[in-house]
Amino acid sequence: MTSDFTATLAATRLLAIIRGSGGEAAVAAGTALLDEGVRVLEVALTTPGALDAIAAIRAAAPAGTLVGAGTVLTEADVADVAAAGAQFVVTPAVVDSIGAAARRGLPVAAGALTPTEAYTATRMGAAAVKLFPASLGGPAYLKALRDPFPHLPLVAVGGVGLAELPGFLAAGAIAAGVGGPLVGDAASGGDLDALRERARAFLAATS
Repeated sequence: MTSDFTATLAATRLLAIIRGSGGEAAVAAGTALLDEGVRVLEVALTTPGALDAIAAIRAAAPAGTLVGAGTVLTEADVADVAAAGAQFVVTPAVVDSIGAAARRGLPVAAGALTPTEAYTATRMGAAAVKLFPASLGGPAYLKALRDPFPHLPLVAVGGVGLAELPGFLAAGAIAAGVGGPLVGDAASGGDLDALRERARAFLAATS
């Protein structure tokens, strides 16, 4: 499962991050993204009704797509998202959930910023490192981090918009995780047609 996760990320180069004000809107946003061809998405646990949303999106997801959970912090969180059907987990930092998910066979994209955090996350079982916030050092920092860890799958997250995306991919990120610039207010009941347009633009930028 871990190899499938990193391979799918590397192939699609885009991880959609859904964080909103309610589960129903999150489901609508996630379904629209999948309809447009997004293949990997996460629902942040800070979204009310996130577990039900994960289950609903997963049930409607076409073959070849991955639906995961974000902001997964604790072992209890891992148990909850696994029960909801999450296929991977994402963390904002080096936290207990990394090892707990790895022991269950759930791939983890672990949040890290420094070389020590990135190394520690992989030792704990992370399949990929979520460089967060990527905007702090930009593509140059991501490239520098890859020098001592050339085989480490890095996902740039935080402040990555359509204009910034090519730079991070060129610097060696296998994918970028995008929340606000892609999802906008769609996960809080906003315009789904506008979401679809943004999805098409991001997918074109990663092809």
